[in-house]
Amino acid sequence: MDELDRKIIVATQEGLPLVSQPYQLVAAMVGADARTVMQRIRNMQARGVIRRIAAIPNHYALGYRANGMAVWDVDDARVDELGERIGALPEVSHCYRRARVRPHWPYNLFVMLHGKTHAGVEQQARVISAMIGDGAHAHEILYSTRILKKAGLRIADR
Repeated sequence: MDELDRKIIVATQEGLPLVSQPYQLVAAMVGADARTVMQRIRNMQARGVIRRIAAIPNHYALGYRANGMAVWDVDDARVDELGERIGALPEVSHCYRRARVRPHWPYNLFVMLHGKTHAGVEQQARVISAMIGDGAHAHEILYSTRILKKAGLRIADR
């Protein structure tokens, strides 16, 4: 990573500026033009330096205060297929497979659900349970009790 890449990362690590032309503003901050900044970001993504650029909504600020990690113990032979189908649902923000930790934690399918109420999240979980059918052996919803700051890697400005 050269000095310009580093400057771009420092300028964007708190997020892109919320303006109509964010790359032009970043370019002005790092002493380059917008086309160069966008190309550098694409190159860093291709090299794996930057994994993705995405909006990260604050669900709580949007009124979605019931945030639940729904977990299921599903047949290993079906977990990938079910995860693909469940992860495509619009109300699911994260869906992934995790290793079980027996005997205390039998769950291997994790699904993050957001709702305005616990009842709303529980309804979403019922829909997913119906999709899973008899492939699920156990299920729980673990609700968030506090908000943790979401942040990626930070590097210091020199």
